[in-house]
Amino acid sequence: MPSVPVVRSLRRVVRARVPRPGVDLAHPSRSPLGTSVVRCAAYEDGVRKLGDRTPEEALRYVRDSSHASAFVWIGLHEPTEEEFARLTELFGLHPLAVENAIEAHQRPKVERFESTMFAVFKTVRYVEHEELTATCEVVDTGEITVFAGTDFVITVRHGSHGSLGPLRETLERDPEQLAQGPAAVLHAIADHVVDDYLDVVDSFQDDIDLLESEVFSPNEENTRIGEVDTGRIYQLKRELLELKRAVGPLARPLEALSAQPNRLIDAEIRKYFRDVHDHLTRAVEQIAGFDALLDSILQANLAQVTAAQNDGMRRVSAWVAIVAVPTMVCGVYGMNFDHMPELHWPFMYPAVLVTIVVTCVLMYRAFRRNGWL
Repeated sequence: MPSVPVVRSLRRVVRARVPRPGVDLAHPSRSPLGTSVVRCAAYEDGVRKLGDRTPEEALRYVRDSSHASAFVWIGLHEPTEEEFARLTELFGLHPLAVENAIEAHQRPKVERFESTMFAVFKTVRYVEHEELTATCEVVDTGEITVFAGTDFVITVRHGSHGSLGPLRETLERDPEQLAQGPAAVLHAIADHVVDDYLDVVDSFQDDIDLLESEVFSPNEENTRIGEVDTGRIYQLKRELLELKRAVGPLARPLEALSAQPNRLIDAEIRKYFRDVHDHLTRAVEQIAGFDALLDSILQANLAQVTAAQNDGMRRVSAWVAIVAVPTMVCGVYGMNFDHMPELHWPFMYPAVLVTIVVTCVLMYRAFRRNGWL
Protein backbone atom coordinates (compact mmCIF):
# COMPACT_ATOMS: atom_id res chain seq x y z
CA MET A 1 0.00 0.00 0.00
CA PRO A 2 1.52 3.40 -0.97
CA SER A 3 2.48 5.77 1.82
CA VAL A 4 0.55 8.96 2.58
CA PRO A 5 3.12 11.30 0.94
CA VAL A 6 3.03 9.19 -2.25
CA VAL A 7 -0.77 9.28 -2.33
CA ARG A 8 -0.75 13.04 -1.86
CA SER A 9 1.79 13.44 -4.67
CA LEU A 10 -0.38 11.34 -6.98
CA ARG A 11 -3.42 13.45 -6.09
CA ARG A 12 -1.51 16.63 -6.94
CA VAL A 13 -0.47 15.18 -10.30
CA VAL A 14 -4.06 14.21 -11.09
CA ARG A 15 -5.37 17.61 -10.02
CA ALA A 16 -2.73 19.31 -12.17
CA ARG A 17 -3.62 17.25 -15.25
CA VAL A 18 -7.39 17.41 -14.99
CA PRO A 19 -8.57 20.84 -16.20
CA ARG A 20 -11.14 22.63 -14.09
CA PRO A 21 -14.10 24.39 -15.67
CA GLY A 22 -12.99 27.51 -17.47
CA VAL A 23 -9.27 26.69 -17.46
CA ASP A 24 -7.52 26.69 -20.81
CA LEU A 25 -4.44 24.52 -20.33
CA ALA A 26 -3.22 25.28 -23.82
CA HIS A 27 -3.01 29.00 -22.98
CA PRO A 28 -2.39 29.27 -19.27
CA SER A 29 -1.46 32.94 -19.51
CA ARG A 30 -4.99 33.74 -20.68
CA SER A 31 -6.80 31.28 -18.38
CA PRO A 32 -8.57 32.32 -15.16
CA LEU A 33 -7.27 31.10 -11.85
CA GLY A 34 -10.18 28.70 -11.48
CA THR A 35 -12.02 27.74 -8.32
CA SER A 36 -9.01 28.11 -6.03
CA VAL A 37 -9.47 31.89 -5.73
CA VAL A 38 -11.62 32.72 -2.73
CA ARG A 39 -11.43 36.50 -3.08
CA CYS A 40 -9.34 39.10 -4.88
CA ALA A 41 -9.68 42.73 -3.90
CA ALA A 42 -7.73 45.99 -4.04
CA TYR A 43 -7.51 48.32 -1.04
CA GLU A 44 -6.67 51.99 -0.82
CA ASP A 45 -6.34 53.80 2.53
CA GLY A 46 -7.86 50.73 4.18
CA VAL A 47 -10.98 50.80 2.01
CA ARG A 48 -11.79 48.18 -0.58
CA LYS A 49 -11.89 49.76 -4.02
CA LEU A 50 -12.08 46.77 -6.31
CA GLY A 51 -13.67 43.41 -5.62
CA ASP A 52 -14.23 40.28 -7.66
CA ARG A 53 -11.65 41.35 -10.22
CA THR A 54 -8.79 39.43 -11.79
CA PRO A 55 -5.37 39.72 -10.13
CA GLU A 56 -4.08 41.64 -13.17
CA GLU A 57 -6.83 44.23 -12.88
CA ALA A 58 -6.42 44.60 -9.12
CA LEU A 59 -2.63 44.90 -9.34
CA ARG A 60 -2.88 47.40 -12.23
CA TYR A 61 -5.23 49.56 -10.16
CA VAL A 62 -2.93 49.44 -7.13
CA ARG A 63 0.23 50.32 -9.04
CA ASP A 64 -1.51 53.12 -10.92
CA SER A 65 -2.76 54.55 -7.63
CA SER A 66 -1.07 57.54 -6.08
CA HIS A 67 -1.64 56.23 -2.55
CA ALA A 68 1.33 54.48 -1.00
CA SER A 69 -1.01 52.41 1.18
CA ALA A 70 -2.75 50.75 -1.78
CA PHE A 71 -2.34 46.99 -2.07
CA VAL A 72 -4.08 43.91 -3.41
CA TRP A 73 -5.12 40.94 -1.30
CA ILE A 74 -5.65 37.60 -3.04
CA GLY A 75 -6.97 34.64 -1.09
CA LEU A 76 -6.66 31.09 -2.46
CA HIS A 77 -7.65 27.65 -1.24
CA GLU A 78 -5.48 24.67 -2.21
CA PRO A 79 -4.40 25.91 -5.67
CA THR A 80 -2.65 23.73 -8.21
CA GLU A 81 0.70 24.51 -9.81
CA GLU A 82 -0.94 25.67 -13.04
CA GLU A 83 -3.35 27.93 -11.18
CA PHE A 84 -0.48 29.48 -9.23
CA ALA A 85 1.78 29.90 -12.25
CA ARG A 86 0.16 33.21 -13.25
CA LEU A 87 0.59 34.67 -9.78
CA THR A 88 4.20 33.54 -9.68
CA GLU A 89 4.95 35.46 -12.85
CA LEU A 90 2.71 38.42 -12.04
CA PHE A 91 4.16 39.12 -8.57
CA GLY A 92 7.66 37.73 -9.10
CA LEU A 93 7.40 35.08 -6.39
CA HIS A 94 10.36 32.84 -5.60
CA PRO A 95 9.90 29.29 -7.02
CA LEU A 96 10.98 27.63 -3.77
CA ALA A 97 8.40 29.55 -1.77
CA VAL A 98 5.74 28.76 -4.38
CA GLU A 99 6.57 25.05 -4.16
CA ASN A 100 6.21 25.16 -0.38
CA ALA A 101 2.90 26.99 -0.64
CA ILE A 102 1.42 24.47 -3.09
CA GLU A 103 2.62 21.28 -1.44
CA ALA A 104 1.75 22.39 2.12
CA HIS A 105 2.74 20.26 5.15
CA GLN A 106 5.51 22.72 5.89
CA ARG A 107 7.04 23.66 9.21
CA PRO A 108 5.90 27.07 10.55
CA LYS A 109 8.45 29.64 9.46
CA VAL A 110 9.09 33.14 8.13
CA GLU A 111 11.57 33.71 5.28
CA ARG A 112 12.67 36.59 3.09
CA PHE A 113 12.93 36.23 -0.69
CA GLU A 114 14.27 39.47 -2.15
CA SER A 115 11.41 41.97 -1.74
CA THR A 116 8.85 39.37 -0.65
CA MET A 117 8.20 37.90 2.77
CA PHE A 118 7.04 34.28 2.96
CA ALA A 119 5.33 33.00 6.12
CA VAL A 120 3.83 29.61 7.01
CA PHE A 121 1.32 29.21 9.85
CA LYS A 122 -0.18 25.97 11.09
CA THR A 123 -3.89 26.27 11.84
CA VAL A 124 -5.56 24.06 14.44
CA ARG A 125 -9.17 23.22 15.23
CA TYR A 126 -10.57 21.38 18.23
CA VAL A 127 -12.69 18.41 17.12
CA GLU A 128 -15.78 18.20 19.29
CA HIS A 129 -16.53 14.76 20.75
CA GLU A 130 -19.02 13.45 23.26
CA GLU A 131 -16.51 11.16 24.94
CA LEU A 132 -12.77 10.77 24.67
CA THR A 133 -11.89 7.33 23.31
CA ALA A 134 -8.66 5.57 22.42
CA THR A 135 -9.18 6.36 18.70
CA CYS A 136 -11.08 9.66 18.50
CA GLU A 137 -9.53 12.73 16.86
CA VAL A 138 -9.07 15.75 19.10
CA VAL A 139 -7.06 18.19 16.96
CA ASP A 140 -7.38 18.87 13.24
CA THR A 141 -4.54 20.82 11.61
CA GLY A 142 -4.34 22.90 8.45
CA GLU A 143 -2.02 25.48 6.98
CA ILE A 144 -1.97 29.10 5.87
CA THR A 145 0.82 30.41 3.66
CA VAL A 146 1.30 34.15 3.22
CA PHE A 147 3.24 36.05 0.55
CA ALA A 148 3.63 39.68 1.54
CA GLY A 149 5.18 42.40 -0.62
CA THR A 150 5.08 46.17 -0.65
CA ASP A 151 1.76 46.28 -2.51
CA PHE A 152 0.28 42.79 -2.32
CA VAL A 153 -0.70 39.97 0.01
CA ILE A 154 -1.36 36.44 -1.22
CA THR A 155 -2.80 33.94 1.24
CA VAL A 156 -2.94 30.22 0.46
CA ARG A 157 -5.04 28.05 2.75
CA HIS A 158 -4.90 24.27 3.05
CA GLY A 159 -7.42 22.25 5.02
CA SER A 160 -11.13 22.36 5.71
CA HIS A 161 -10.93 25.00 8.45
CA GLY A 162 -9.13 28.26 9.17
CA SER A 163 -11.10 30.39 6.71
CA LEU A 164 -9.83 33.96 6.47
CA GLY A 165 -13.16 35.37 5.26
CA PRO A 166 -14.29 36.55 8.71
CA LEU A 167 -10.83 38.01 9.36
CA ARG A 168 -10.95 39.97 6.08
CA GLU A 169 -14.39 41.34 6.98
CA THR A 170 -13.12 42.36 10.43
CA LEU A 171 -10.17 44.21 8.91
CA GLU A 172 -12.41 45.92 6.37
CA ARG A 173 -14.44 47.31 9.26
CA ASP A 174 -11.23 48.89 10.60
CA PRO A 175 -9.80 50.95 7.72
CA GLU A 176 -7.22 52.59 9.98
CA GLN A 177 -5.55 49.26 10.65
CA LEU A 178 -5.94 47.97 7.09
CA ALA A 179 -4.41 51.21 5.77
CA GLN A 180 -1.07 50.08 7.22
CA GLY A 181 -0.77 47.69 4.29
CA PRO A 182 0.34 44.07 3.88
CA ALA A 183 2.17 44.08 7.21
CA ALA A 184 -1.13 44.72 9.01
CA VAL A 185 -2.70 41.77 7.19
CA LEU A 186 0.25 39.55 8.12
CA HIS A 187 -0.10 40.58 11.76
CA ALA A 188 -3.86 39.99 11.73
CA ILE A 189 -3.37 36.48 10.33
CA ALA A 190 -0.72 35.65 12.93
CA ASP A 191 -2.92 37.00 15.71
CA HIS A 192 -5.92 35.04 14.40
CA VAL A 193 -3.94 31.80 14.23
CA VAL A 194 -2.48 32.21 17.73
CA ASP A 195 -5.91 33.02 19.19
CA ASP A 196 -7.13 29.72 17.76
CA TYR A 197 -4.21 28.02 19.53
CA LEU A 198 -5.39 29.43 22.85
CA ASP A 199 -8.97 28.28 22.21
CA VAL A 200 -7.80 24.75 21.43
CA VAL A 201 -5.57 24.74 24.51
CA ASP A 202 -8.53 25.70 26.69
CA SER A 203 -10.59 22.87 25.21
CA PHE A 204 -7.69 20.48 25.82
CA GLN A 205 -7.78 21.55 29.46
CA ASP A 206 -11.35 20.29 29.76
CA ASP A 207 -10.42 16.86 28.37
CA ILE A 208 -7.43 16.55 30.67
CA ASP A 209 -9.44 17.60 33.73
CA LEU A 210 -12.10 15.01 32.96
CA LEU A 211 -9.53 12.28 32.41
CA GLU A 212 -7.67 13.24 35.57
CA SER A 213 -10.84 13.07 37.67
CA GLU A 214 -11.64 9.61 36.30
CA VAL A 215 -8.15 8.25 36.96
CA PHE A 216 -7.87 9.62 40.48
CA SER A 217 -11.50 9.18 41.56
CA PRO A 218 -11.97 6.65 44.43
CA ASN A 219 -13.99 4.30 42.27
CA GLU A 220 -13.11 0.63 42.42
CA GLU A 221 -14.11 0.25 38.76
CA ASN A 222 -11.04 2.27 37.78
CA THR A 223 -8.92 -0.76 38.57
CA ARG A 224 -10.93 -2.81 36.11
CA ILE A 225 -10.93 -0.25 33.30
CA GLY A 226 -7.30 0.79 33.74
CA GLU A 227 -6.27 -0.51 30.34
CA VAL A 228 -9.01 1.53 28.61
CA ASP A 229 -7.92 4.66 30.47
CA THR A 230 -4.34 4.03 29.38
CA GLY A 231 -5.42 3.98 25.74
CA ARG A 232 -7.35 7.22 26.18
CA ILE A 233 -4.39 8.91 27.86
CA TYR A 234 -2.05 7.76 25.10
CA GLN A 235 -4.43 9.04 22.42
CA LEU A 236 -4.64 12.42 24.14
CA LYS A 237 -0.83 12.55 24.30
CA ARG A 238 -0.63 11.86 20.57
CA GLU A 239 -3.10 14.63 19.80
CA LEU A 240 -1.19 16.95 22.14
CA LEU A 241 2.00 16.11 20.24
CA GLU A 242 0.32 17.14 16.98
CA LEU A 243 -0.72 20.41 18.60
CA LYS A 244 2.81 20.90 19.92
CA ARG A 245 4.28 20.43 16.43
CA ALA A 246 1.95 23.11 15.10
CA VAL A 247 2.47 25.66 17.87
CA GLY A 248 6.07 25.30 19.04
CA PRO A 249 8.04 26.07 15.83
CA LEU A 250 6.23 29.39 15.38
CA ALA A 251 7.92 30.96 18.42
CA ARG A 252 11.21 31.83 16.72
CA PRO A 253 9.66 33.35 13.55
CA LEU A 254 7.33 35.54 15.62
CA GLU A 255 10.25 36.63 17.76
CA ALA A 256 12.14 37.60 14.62
CA LEU A 257 9.17 39.58 13.30
CA SER A 258 8.81 41.43 16.58
CA ALA A 259 12.50 42.18 17.19
CA GLN A 260 14.44 42.35 13.91
CA PRO A 261 14.12 45.45 11.69
CA ASN A 262 12.29 44.78 8.45
CA ARG A 263 11.51 47.27 5.71
CA LEU A 264 8.21 45.50 4.99
CA ILE A 265 7.07 45.79 8.60
CA ASP A 266 6.80 49.17 10.28
CA ALA A 267 8.26 49.57 13.77
CA GLU A 268 4.79 50.29 15.15
CA ILE A 269 3.45 46.99 13.82
CA ARG A 270 6.40 45.11 15.32
CA LYS A 271 5.02 46.06 18.74
CA TYR A 272 1.84 44.19 17.92
CA PHE A 273 3.87 41.17 16.84
CA ARG A 274 5.40 41.17 20.33
CA ASP A 275 1.92 40.87 21.78
CA VAL A 276 1.20 37.91 19.48
CA HIS A 277 4.48 36.34 20.53
CA ASP A 278 3.47 36.70 24.19
CA HIS A 279 0.19 34.90 23.51
CA LEU A 280 2.05 32.17 21.68
CA THR A 281 4.44 31.78 24.62
CA ARG A 282 1.46 31.27 26.89
CA ALA A 283 0.11 28.55 24.61
CA VAL A 284 3.51 26.84 24.41
CA GLU A 285 3.87 26.87 28.19
CA GLN A 286 0.38 25.43 28.69
CA ILE A 287 1.07 22.66 26.19
CA ALA A 288 4.31 21.79 27.99
CA GLY A 289 2.38 21.68 31.27
CA PHE A 290 -0.27 19.43 29.74
CA ASP A 291 2.42 17.09 28.47
CA ALA A 292 3.97 16.77 31.93
CA LEU A 293 0.54 16.36 33.53
CA LEU A 294 -0.42 13.59 31.10
CA ASP A 295 2.84 11.82 31.91
CA SER A 296 1.90 11.94 35.59
CA ILE A 297 -1.63 10.74 34.89
CA LEU A 298 -0.29 7.90 32.76
CA GLN A 299 2.16 6.84 35.45
CA ALA A 300 -0.53 7.01 38.12
CA ASN A 301 -2.90 4.95 35.99
CA LEU A 302 -0.23 2.32 35.34
CA ALA A 303 0.46 2.23 39.07
CA GLN A 304 -3.25 1.64 39.72
CA VAL A 305 -3.30 -1.21 37.23
CA THR A 306 -0.18 -2.74 38.80
CA ALA A 307 -1.66 -2.37 42.29
CA ALA A 308 -4.89 -4.02 41.13
CA GLN A 309 -2.94 -6.92 39.65
CA ASN A 310 -0.87 -7.28 42.83
CA ASP A 311 -4.03 -7.23 44.92
CA GLY A 312 -5.46 -10.06 42.85
CA MET A 313 -2.27 -12.06 43.21
CA ARG A 314 -2.33 -11.57 47.00
CA ARG A 315 -5.89 -12.85 47.18
CA VAL A 316 -5.03 -15.92 45.13
CA SER A 317 -1.90 -16.57 47.18
CA ALA A 318 -3.81 -16.28 50.47
CA TRP A 319 -6.46 -18.80 49.42
CA VAL A 320 -3.79 -21.15 48.10
CA ALA A 321 -2.04 -21.01 51.49
CA ILE A 322 -5.32 -21.73 53.33
CA VAL A 323 -6.22 -24.64 51.06
CA ALA A 324 -2.69 -26.03 51.45
CA VAL A 325 -3.36 -26.85 55.15
CA PRO A 326 -6.10 -29.50 54.65
CA THR A 327 -4.29 -30.71 51.54
CA MET A 328 -1.10 -31.36 53.50
CA VAL A 329 -2.86 -33.02 56.48
CA CYS A 330 -5.03 -35.21 54.28
CA GLY A 331 -1.98 -36.12 52.26
CA VAL A 332 -0.11 -37.30 55.32
CA TYR A 333 -2.94 -39.46 56.67
CA GLY A 334 -3.83 -40.77 53.25
CA MET A 335 -0.56 -42.64 52.73
CA ASN A 336 -2.06 -45.97 54.01
CA PHE A 337 1.00 -47.22 55.90
CA ASP A 338 0.41 -50.19 58.23
CA HIS A 339 2.34 -48.74 61.14
CA MET A 340 0.71 -45.36 61.86
CA PRO A 341 -0.12 -45.46 65.64
CA GLU A 342 -2.39 -42.41 65.60
CA LEU A 343 -4.75 -44.10 63.16
CA HIS A 344 -5.91 -46.41 65.91
CA TRP A 345 -6.78 -43.63 68.37
CA PRO A 346 -10.61 -43.25 68.57
CA PHE A 347 -10.52 -39.41 68.69
CA MET A 348 -7.95 -38.95 65.94
CA TYR A 349 -10.42 -38.22 63.13
CA PRO A 350 -12.32 -35.43 64.94
CA ALA A 351 -9.00 -34.06 66.27
CA VAL A 352 -7.61 -33.78 62.74
CA LEU A 353 -10.77 -32.05 61.49
CA VAL A 354 -10.70 -29.58 64.37
CA THR A 355 -7.01 -28.89 63.76
CA ILE A 356 -7.65 -28.23 60.05
CA VAL A 357 -10.59 -25.91 60.73
CA VAL A 358 -8.83 -23.95 63.47
CA THR A 359 -5.67 -23.55 61.41
CA CYS A 360 -7.62 -22.36 58.33
CA VAL A 361 -9.64 -19.89 60.41
CA LEU A 362 -6.52 -18.47 62.04
CA MET A 363 -4.82 -18.10 58.64
CA TYR A 364 -7.92 -16.46 57.17
CA ARG A 365 -8.06 -13.90 60.00
CA ALA A 366 -4.35 -13.20 59.64
CA PHE A 367 -4.62 -12.62 55.89
CA ARG A 368 -7.72 -10.50 56.38
CA ARG A 369 -6.02 -8.36 59.00
CA ASN A 370 -3.05 -7.77 56.68
CA GLY A 371 -5.32 -6.76 53.77
CA TRP A 372 -4.72 -9.83 51.62
CA LEU A 373 -8.36 -10.89 51.72
